[in-house]
Amino acid sequence: MNTAQRLLLPAATLLALATSAADWPQWRGPAFNGTSPEKNLPAQWSKTENVAWAAPMPGPSAATPVIHGNHVFVNSSDAQTKSSVALALDRRSGKQLWQHQVSPTIARDNRSTYSSPSPATDGKLVVFFYGNGDLVAFDFTGKQLWKRNIQADYGDFAFQWTFSSSPLLHDGRLYLQVLQRNTPVHGKGRENGESYLLAMEPATGQTLWKHVRPADAVAESLEAFSTPIPFEFNGRKELLIVGGDCISGHDPATGREFWRWGTWNPQKIGHWRLVPSPVAGAGVILACAPKKEPVYAVRAGGNGNLGDAGLLWKSEDRAVSSDVPTPAFADGDFLVLSDGSRALSRVEPKTGKVKWTTETPGRSKYEASPTVADGKIYLMNFAAEVTVVNLADGKVLATIPMGEPGDNDTRSTIAVAGGQLFIRTNNKLYCVGKAAQAAALPAAPQTAQAR
Repeated sequence: MNTAQRLLLPAATLLALATSAADWPQWRGPAFNGTSPEKNLPAQWSKTENVAWAAPMPGPSAATPVIHGNHVFVNSSDAQTKSSVALALDRRSGKQLWQHQVSPTIARDNRSTYSSPSPATDGKLVVFFYGNGDLVAFDFTGKQLWKRNIQADYGDFAFQWTFSSSPLLHDGRLYLQVLQRNTPVHGKGRENGESYLLAMEPATGQTLWKHVRPADAVAESLEAFSTPIPFEFNGRKELLIVGGDCISGHDPATGREFWRWGTWNPQKIGHWRLVPSPVAGAGVILACAPKKEPVYAVRAGGNGNLGDAGLLWKSEDRAVSSDVPTPAFADGDFLVLSDGSRALSRVEPKTGKVKWTTETPGRSKYEASPTVADGKIYLMNFAAEVTVVNLADGKVLATIPMGEPGDNDTRSTIAVAGGQLFIRTNNKLYCVGKAAQAAALPAAPQTAQAR
């Protein structure tokens, strides 16, 4: 090995380390199913042990942090100014790089804030969405690229509670779904209102197309707080949309509907709003009916109205249900977290067979979605207690308190990137894992002055 080769070796090693570390660019992670390929993740820690850093948060939020390289992006409320803000932190230190007030408003009810949707990044820009309709993009230095308000452009949202759906950046397009009721509620919305899927140009925010998605549901059952999920089966790319008592697959290029299955609500109950997003794996697409109702498995690759022939199975075990958390798909199986039955189950995709079920520890409810990596399942409940479960057999490995006294309604999903866990409580963002793993990444670019 010559001198030049020896000099190049450290840089090459650093590059290999940087490129091997997986990012968490969207709400459900790099594979859109709640999983990460990261290894050597911790199963034991505390608020002071095995913590690389802890950064204060300006206010509570149900949004999950997203990570790209040395940047961590956080959607948040600001309790002091009663506003909605976008933040960026340095992944190596937790130092705030920038913070921008997006809206001078914080919430419309006491159940949640406008900042519940998770950001999304493609490595070039980051997009934040808020429940009041504000949609804004920044570059990594914090420069605002564009901003628009979806309610101003397409009419007031018609939801019983504060709207929340995370934006999706995928294959060069920005997507946002608005599945809402078709009559006014609380003085908002309009008669014969539409539910729709938007595709936009990420660099400018300009609409590429708007696809109206009708449904036969009634009243609040038309409302969904789910997020579109990309999926590919037998060479066909799709966007999976769930809400309005049905699930559908759409062409990402045009919004055109390929197929639809429903309904889990033949009696047309009017208060079955939907929260969990779809999840897919092994040629099966999962949709969770609300209010302790079953999980439904649809066979992938269909066309048109699938009817009963498109349904592979529905869960018979009451533990296999979810009103709020979105299931994960890992190691060939679905992981279904039931907030109503206080249970986590590993389910076989083709048959619905339950391989194991574990009771979730503690007294608090689990509404954050499960995260799976390194053979472990990470859960967090309202009290910000993190439970680590062994993927293979469902045994609880640890339960770790991360919240403060009196904490409640903690709902952010745990993110994984670069050998570390990112745990967002009401008051702090913790980076759990060895700090040295972050130090090997390339330096962060120069940041703009916070404003």
